[in-house]
Order: sequence, then structure tokens, then C-alpha cells
Amino acid sequence: MHSLSSQVARPLCSPSSHSRYFRFLSLSLPIFHSSKSHPKIFTISPKAPLLTVRNCTSISAKPSSELRNKRSNSDSDEKLRALRELFSKPSVGIDAYIIPSQDAHQSEFIAECYMRRAYISGFTGSAGTAVVTKDKAALWTDGRYFLQAEKQLSSSWILMRAGSLGVPTTIEWLNDVLAPGGRVGIDPFLFSSDAAEELKQGIAKKNHELVFLYDKNLVDEVWNKSRPKPPNKPIRVHDLKYAGVDVASKLLSLRSELADSGSSAIVISMLDEIAWLLNLRGSDVPHSPVMYAYLIVETDKAKLFIDTSKVSTEVMDHLKNAGIELRPYDSILSEVEGLAAQGANVWLDISSVNAAIVKTFNSACERYYQSLESKTKSKTKMYDDSNGWSGGPTGIYRVSPISLAKAVKNDSELEGMRSCHLRDAAALVQFWVWMEEQIKKNVKLTEVEVADKLLEFRSAQPGFLDTSFDTISGSGANGAIIHYRAEPDSCSVVDDKKLFLLDSGGQYVDGTTDITRTVHFGEPPLRQKECFTRFAMQGHIALDQAVFPENTPGFVLDAFARSSLWKIGLDYRHGTGHGVGAALNVHEGPQGISFRFGNMTPLQKGMIVSNEPGYYEDHAFGIRIENLLVVKEVDTPNRFGGIGYLGFEKLTFVPIQAKLIDLSLLSAAEFDWLNDYHSQVWEKVSPLVDGCAREWLWNNTRPLVKL
Repeated sequence: MHSLSSQVARPLCSPSSHSRYFRFLSLSLPIFHSSKSHPKIFTISPKAPLLTVRNCTSISAKPSSELRNKRSNSDSDEKLRALRELFSKPSVGIDAYIIPSQDAHQSEFIAECYMRRAYISGFTGSAGTAVVTKDKAALWTDGRYFLQAEKQLSSSWILMRAGSLGVPTTIEWLNDVLAPGGRVGIDPFLFSSDAAEELKQGIAKKNHELVFLYDKNLVDEVWNKSRPKPPNKPIRVHDLKYAGVDVASKLLSLRSELADSGSSAIVISMLDEIAWLLNLRGSDVPHSPVMYAYLIVETDKAKLFIDTSKVSTEVMDHLKNAGIELRPYDSILSEVEGLAAQGANVWLDISSVNAAIVKTFNSACERYYQSLESKTKSKTKMYDDSNGWSGGPTGIYRVSPISLAKAVKNDSELEGMRSCHLRDAAALVQFWVWMEEQIKKNVKLTEVEVADKLLEFRSAQPGFLDTSFDTISGSGANGAIIHYRAEPDSCSVVDDKKLFLLDSGGQYVDGTTDITRTVHFGEPPLRQKECFTRFAMQGHIALDQAVFPENTPGFVLDAFARSSLWKIGLDYRHGTGHGVGAALNVHEGPQGISFRFGNMTPLQKGMIVSNEPGYYEDHAFGIRIENLLVVKEVDTPNRFGGIGYLGFEKLTFVPIQAKLIDLSLLSAAEFDWLNDYHSQVWEKVSPLVDGCAREWLWNNTRPLVKL
């Protein structure tokens, strides 16, 4: 599965924090920044009212056939009318309201009750921002979702194709449509602190005011009693044989990082960072094995803010052994205020920690100094460039040190990833055998039925827990919708006349998978074979074989995959590669392979990225090939400048359909790559299948010969 990108494919890559057009979109990946230090496990170095944190619910993994789109135009109009009525309430008093895709933790996949933008707009893509004024409603999304948004938005909405020529940003649009001096409302829990600050500064150019509505989310007011209930499934301990490093060791490294930075505490809000650091997994969020929580780590203690009904005796003992105390989830703001009152220097990653937390801490710091000044009758706030305010609390704004530590997998995590990918491959082989048999029998299969059957095969594999994202099962023109989601009432039939794109993945107890294959069950036209070979296959091989110096950021490699498209003036609307977690989020930063050159994070040994170039013709077909890769050291004859070189090891081993490849277009090296890859697929996967599946695997991996 892919991330935000440009005109033709669908992989997920982390976007630049400086992206002009996508800054306020709910991106497939959070916005990541490069890190600086490298100790041990961690390789980087007005008065606020008493606030509460709203909780919500999750959805469990379901077959696509159980999902329904119940939206209608009249339903959309009624929701907008109800939302606008709230604008004029005395406690609100706004002229516009912004509804992002995120939850309070900047998650890509969110619990059902946090799907506010989807509820109010009807657009279900993972990335997008809705803005509602008193007489207009607009939705911004990126190129992966243009076609989907066209289908799902009612006539009450304006679709803003973010990044396209002439399309304004949310800030530019608000400054244009609102009369000077307008009030723009947001839920501060749903915006990272730096996103809220950028928004505040941007709209101030037209004298607009950004209004933090702490006490209630206006969409929730409209949703009312039909809003889903909070998640209550238990969390579990992630076994040390899969985690590789115990919690005590991870906390020791984190505290070393705190000491080096002059911090006495850190607030962690990213759900996958909390799960990784504490060796815990949950099921609060679809597709991601995480739980809703905050974590504060201090130099001598740590507090986990979570719904304690999810905490079993085993998990309680696990946390107690690591010195972790439990606190209610909705007490995070009062705890942050307490840190300021104690004079703590708090590490805050303002690219991920929400504006409500940062504002609460800063307001508490102001009260601390005001109180101190009133007592001493003299100013105590003496600024120290190296450590903020001396002698009192301050915020230390740095990227989270956990992000990079989590991205560089240890040996146990890599072993789990290799193992689960082979079991996943066995499930896919069994699935493709079944699929081809059904097509030959002229069985009518919908895209939804195909996705449900794949889930059935995966579910039979040991250690399977969930899908890692909604399966993209796209036949013909639907394959050109980069993040297409088949709906039972409107999906297409899969047949032998059209290309079929299948992008899917699984969450296993020991790892996470993500794979895309494009196939044709009949005789593909020559043009489709040429597109598959030139624009997807050759780009995929070029990136897979890349060798590059240490400290190379991912964007440098992006051109390897796009080169053949660029030569004839084509491109694709998504990144070429995204990071992947180990038994965690399928989209992970800070690394990525994308044309967005703002992400300077260098690829490092042990990182996992996807390789998924593609080609798309709107309303016709889509092509994508995706494998996951591990960054590894490469032994080169020379070491220019005394530095090492890196390359990739494959994790994904599933055949690439040979009849879609025009072998005459492949170079000798590319031809050898294909045969070598299929040889590895046979060697690694054949012991896991038998009967018809084993026969199919051999037929689809045997050496090809150029005629």
C-alpha cells in the first residue's frame, strides 16, 4: 500500500513537513523530521480552562461485504445544516470550522468514532481535510483519492484537488472566502501543535482569528447518539522473542536521550511509538495493533494514560515490572499542567503532539512564572539559549527520539518480518489458485467477494490477526483509483477481459505485510503489457537493485522508479515507497522514498520500505507492483570517501505474472533479475504449500526463456 505522491501510483511514503499543499491534509503517514543524535537504541538525539479528552470507539476487521455506504445527498445537506447552526451558539461564535482526518494522536487509521471528516462529508479516503463555512463546504485531498472523492462527495461539496495547478490551500481559500476578521474554529486535539500554529499565522494575514474549541467537537454534536461507543478490547504483551529488546532497556536509552537534551520528561502521543516502547499491542484501531493511550516518561518514573478496563493482570504485571504507573486516559492534560507546576523541562514533538496538550503546557508555564513574579516582585524568566527558561519549566521542541529507533529494526524484528512474509506468500498462492479456477469456470466474482476470500486464506495462516489496511481490489477502471475501496452495492465484477489490481496486507503476531500484484486472467492487450513492463516492472527492478552511499535520503532514490515515465512526460500520484512497522503500522516514518525532497531522513541498515511504482490511466486501468525491502549493507569494491554503501534485501516472495511482461523490452540484467526472483520465490515458499498450490507456484516461477 502506498502513500502520498504524484500522478500515477499508490504506495505510501512520508510527506515533507514543508509541503505547501498538503500541510493540513490527514496524510497516509504522519509528518516526520530527521533526527540528530545516536545513543544506544535511540539513534537521535489566555489561561487554559480545565480540559478533558474525549474518548471514542474502534471497528474490528470485517469482510468488505459487511461494510455499507449509507450516504445520500439529502443526508449530507442535513448534516451541514446542523453543523452550521452550531456556529452561532454563544459558546462557539465562528465563521468556519475545519475538520481534519486525524484523531488526537495524528493516526492514519482511526477508530470509528473519530471518523468525523468521513461522517460529515461522506468521503471515506484516509487523507483529506474538510472546511465548512456558513455558506460553503470544501474538501481537500491528494492525488490518490481524486477519483474516489468525485464519486463520494455530494453536490454540496467543492472538491479541492490538492497540489494541482491553481488549487488554493486551505489557508488561501479561507482568506479568500471569509470577510476580514473572521473566526475559524478547530478542535485543538485533532491538530498537531505546529499545524495549528501554521494555520493561525496563515489566516492572521487577513486578520482572521483561530479559535480553539476545547470543550466539544462540533461534528460530534451533530453525530450525537449515533456516534459509536469507545473501544474496550484488551491489550496484550508483545512477546520479547518478536520485540527483541525489553522495555527496561528501551526506557534506559530514552532516559539517556532525555538527559542529553536537558529534558526531565517527554510526552509521547503517537500510538505506534507507545506500543513499540512498552512492547504492547492492542486492537483499538482498525488495521493497526495499537491502543489509545498517552505516555509520559520522566527521569525516574513513567505514566501510561489509558482506559484501565483494557489492562489484564498479565499486562499490569508487565508494566509494573518496567516501572510504569497507570493513569486515566482523560487525565493527560492535568498531568501536563502538573509537570509545568513542578518546573519540568518537557520534550514535546510539536509535529505530532496535539495543540491542546502543547497549549495547556505553555499556559501552565505562564501561570508558573506569573505566580513566581508576583511573589518575588521581579522577573525570574531569564532566557537561556541552550535550555529555554532557566530556573523553571519550559518546552523543548524536538522530533521524537522514538520514531527513528522504532524504524531501525533489530534482528528479532527482522526475523519476524521474514517469517510472516513467507506465510503471507503461502496464503496468496492459495488465493491465486482459487481465483484462477473461479475465472476459468466463469463464476461471477465481485471485487468485494475477492477481497473477502483473500481474508479467508490469510486468516488460516498461523499468527494472523488482521488486515494491515483495507484491501484494494480493483478491476479495470477501478484499478486507476489509487486507494480504491470496493463497496458491495457499487463494486465491479472481476473477469478475464480487464486488468485486476490487488493491493493487500496482513498483521501477524510477528510482523506486518503489504503487497501489490496486477494480473490479467485472459489475454492482455499489447499496450497494457508495454505499460506493465516499461512503467512498473522496470521501475521496480531499478529501485530493487539500487546501491547507494550511507546517509542517502529516500527522495534521492525516487527517480530510479520514475525514470521511464518521466522520459515520456508521465508520472504517478503517490510516493514510491513508505516505511513499514514490525508488527505495527503498515505506514511508518520517518523514512520514505518519495519525490518530496523535504524529508531528509537517511535510509539506514534495518529500515523497511516498500517498492511500488505504478502506472494509471484514469477511467481505464491501473498497474502497480509492490514488494517490501529491508535496507542492508552492500560490499562494494570501493568505498569512496571512506563511507559504506547500502542496498536492499527482499521480504516479499510472490510471483509476478509473466504474461503481462513484454520480455523483449527487458535488458539482460532485468531478465536475469526476474528469473532470480522467481527462483527465490519457489525455494522459499514451495515448502509451505502442496497439491494444486505447489503446482501453480512452479508454473508461475519456472525460468523464462527469451524467444
